[in-house]
Amino acid sequence: MAFERDESHWLFKLSPDEWIRAGTGELRRADEAYAKKNGRAGLAGARRAAGMALNGALIVAPNEAWGRSYMDHLLALKADANARVAEAAKTLVDTPLPGGEVVALRTAKADERVLEAARDLIAHAYALVKRAEA
Repeated sequence: MAFERDESHWLFKLSPDEWIRAGTGELRRADEAYAKKNGRAGLAGARRAAGMALNGALIVAPNEAWGRSYMDHLLALKADANARVAEAAKTLVDTPLPGGEVVALRTAKADERVLEAARDLIAHAYALVKRAEA
């Protein structure tokens, strides 16, 4: 698949591989936020990380149902046929942001579940991108 960069377009400003790398960088920052006990930044970063990587997949496998924002991507993937992808998206969407009206009890295990969900979706996006290149 030939990629044509377009700096003025939100999706085509980065190549599929660059979106994957941006997602992995964001995941690193999410992991660091959780390590510093900043659950809000950790969850937001994990969601963004998955969404950024999924932008790369969206370039090679356009899907209007995924929408434009990373939360749109995650909401659409909650209904994916691949159970692991659907479960990862569900984890990222359904985990409440700390600091709202509902007090969510956080544990290291719960934080790791969120990070693992983001890793699963980044891996899914990577597989879609690499499959399209073959």
